[in-house]
This record gives sequence, C-alpha cells and structure tokens, in this order.
Amino acid sequence: MKLESTLDYKSVITGLDWFIFFFLLALTIAAVLLGQYLKKRRKVKDDEKFYFLELLLMGRQLTLPMFVATLVATWYGGIFGVTKIAFEQGIFNFVTQGVFWYIAYIIFAFFITGKVAKYKAITLPDLIGKMFGSGSGKLSAVFNFFNVLPIAYVISLGLIIQAFFGLEVWLSMLIGVSVVILYTLYGGFRAVVFSDIIQFFIMCIGVFLIVVFSVKTFGGINFLKENLPQTHFTLTGGVGIGKTLVWGFIALSTLVDPNFYQRVFAAKSLKVARKGILISTIIWLLFDICTTSGAMYARAVIPEATSDKAYLIYALQILPSGIRGFVLAGILATILSTLDSYLFIAGTTVSYDLMTKKMKGKAYIYKLGIIFVGLLAVGMGILFEGNIKEVWKTLGSYSASCLLLPVLYGYILPGKIKDKQFIFACILGVVAVSIWRNIPLPGFWQNVEELYIGILATTTGLISYSIVKKLSLNLFKIKR
Repeated sequence: MKLESTLDYKSVITGLDWFIFFFLLALTIAAVLLGQYLKKRRKVKDDEKFYFLELLLMGRQLTLPMFVATLVATWYGGIFGVTKIAFEQGIFNFVTQGVFWYIAYIIFAFFITGKVAKYKAITLPDLIGKMFGSGSGKLSAVFNFFNVLPIAYVISLGLIIQAFFGLEVWLSMLIGVSVVILYTLYGGFRAVVFSDIIQFFIMCIGVFLIVVFSVKTFGGINFLKENLPQTHFTLTGGVGIGKTLVWGFIALSTLVDPNFYQRVFAAKSLKVARKGILISTIIWLLFDICTTSGAMYARAVIPEATSDKAYLIYALQILPSGIRGFVLAGILATILSTLDSYLFIAGTTVSYDLMTKKMKGKAYIYKLGIIFVGLLAVGMGILFEGNIKEVWKTLGSYSASCLLLPVLYGYILPGKIKDKQFIFACILGVVAVSIWRNIPLPGFWQNVEELYIGILATTTGLISYSIVKKLSLNLFKIKR
C-alpha cells in the first residue's frame, strides 16, 4: 500500500467521518451537561467553603471508575509530541515517555498517597503550605502555575485545527483554547471529569485501532525491523545515557504534578486513589505501546513526512471511512482531555493559591484566571514556535530540579525542613537552571543538562541552609 507523505486532510475525510466526529464531540458536551444536572440534584450547602470544595474537588466524591478515566485522559494531551519522538527515535519514546513515568506512578501510589491524605489539602500549594509554611506554599504556587501552563496542549490543538481548516497556527490555537475555556468555566472540576469519561474511551479505542489496521495492512514486528533504522530499537535512541536519564528525572516531576494531587484529593478514599493509580498505570502502558507502534509504522511507511504531523497523515490514509472519523475524534479527545484539566488547575492556582486572603476563593477571579491562562498559553505556544518537546523539557527541568527534591525530603523527613529553607533551596535551583541555560558553555559542559545542575543546586541549598542554621545557633549559645 503506497501512502503519501503530505496530505490534503479535507480530501480524505468523508461525510460519514464528519458525522461520527461531531457525534462524539456532542457526546462529550452531553456528558458535561449530565454532570451539571447531577450536581444540581445533590443538596449543596450554600457557603463559600463548600462551594470551592465542590468546584475544585467535586466534593471529594470521585469514585474508582471516574478516578481512572479522568487520570488516564489527563495525561496524553501532547500526543503529537509523543508520536514525534517515536517517529524520530522509536522505542526511545516508550522508555522516556513511558517506563520512567510508570516508576513515578508506582512510587506515588505506594509512598505518596498515604502521606498526603492526612493533610486534607485542596491544592498542591495548599499541601506544601501545610507541610513547610505559608511562604513555601506561595512559592510553590508560582512553580505550579508555570508547570501547568498548557502550552504543549494548546500547540497540539492548534496543529490539528490548522490541518483541517488551513488557518494560521496562532489563530488555530486561539480558537481551540476558547472552546475549551467555555466548558471549563461552565462546570469546574466536575465538567472536566465528566468530559474525561467520554474522552477516555474514545482516545483509548482510537490509538488501538491505528495499531490494528497497521498490523493488518503491513504486518508485524518484522516489517518494522526491515524498514526502520537500527537506533529505533535501542533504549537510548542514539542520544546517550545522560540525555536519556534527564527524562527519568522529568518523569519524577509527577510526584509534584498538581493534576495528580487534584485527583487524589478528590478521591472518595485513600484506597480509591491508590488502586486507581495502579489501574491507570496498566492502561498507560497499553496506550504507550499503541502510540509508539503507530508512530514507528508511520516512519517505516512515510519516512519523509514531517515528524510532528506524520502520525495523523499516516492514520488518515490507512483507516477506512467511519473508523477514520472515530480515530480523528480520539486524537482530538486526547488533546482536549489534558488541555481542560491543565486550564482548570492553572485557573485554580491563580484564584485559590496566588490570591491574597481577601481575594481568595472569589468565583470571578477563578473565571478570569482560566481566561488569562488560556491566552498566555497561546502566546507561549507562539514563543516556543510549536516545539512541544522543547516545552516539556524546559518546564519539566524547572519543576523536577527546583520543586521535586524539597518536597520529597519533606515526605522523608517530616517537620525537618523549615519554610525559609524550602524557599532558599527552590530559588537557588531556579537561578542555577536559568544561568546554565543562558551562558555559553565550553567543551564537556555543553553535554551537562541544566536539570542536573538544578538538582545539585537545590540539594546544596537544603544542606547549606541547615549547616549555617546549626552553626548560627551554636555561636549564639557560645556567646551566651
């Protein structure tokens, strides 16, 4: 079967495809409306505290099926970034965007969920504030804000809208994010969860169908081995162990990912959260096998295609009418399910974590926050020139190197790290990463990733602050 490396997308989409595509979008909207209807049937207390508990955590009533659906769906909005890595480097994608993350998920399930449950927090910065102090909470809210800016997912949505309507990327991003803002504003976390339930099934079935038709059309693993570079089957993808392990540390940023915490805080019980994470990990494993395999088939069949669009170009040509519309909706669902979650969390960070006590919890601030975040993500998407991988690496490096270690040390040594110590270490990490990214480096040092420098600086900050504090106390005692 001969496939084209470039494609006029509209020419291959049939009326049946469009019908199925828009039917599934309508189903997603119906799920949001159903969620709001069920909310109105519940007897909700008319006070500000309960309002925000409902808005941000769905009243802590997230059941196991809902927990799994919303957690899984939230994690794959950068599908064009993932498939681009798999197209260019093969199973390196499965290692860096899969295996490393499964380790982080399992750590979270067994070692983190039990520790956070006792704090009864509403957001991640709220939790950090309770663990270390109010200053740490505010600083982590700033980190949180930049960590959940949905830049990669706005870019992904812009690319798919551009592909079908031929608009400029910036305009495609703006139109797409505007639609997501509207339904996120409408229903808060409940709208996100109920839309995720539909999107979960569509996206999982969609990527699975691409693999099924790939194997049916071209054959199995032998076809890939015959038509792909040897480096596509190496764990490091030809970039070396140092650059590969960077993604391992970025994956550990899951341990300070606000979307993860939000679902854990919203779960009905600790058992639901722990079991839900483990079930989700199995589903993520299968999903990653499908996306990596699909992108590798695309590389084997149309190697000259543009890497960030190859997966879509390939899928639209091998799928029959009807199935094509379903899979297209699945790809869109993958993006939307993450984008709405990140918009919601970022808006929450603005309205709940960054505001003063007087302004905290105001509904209009929450709404303005979501709108502001959406527009800022479009602007940042233009600044990064649509490079999803660079977005992940940049923001992930700051999050993993500057916030991760102080929080982990806080779990391991509860009560030992103080508010000012946390702040000092995090700021030192930010300064170190920023300098390393922007200064010219000689020889060997060019190969040292900024993430490692950030980790070293943060750890040094924690230790040195503790040493200086002890020396100061000893000197004070001697003087007395």
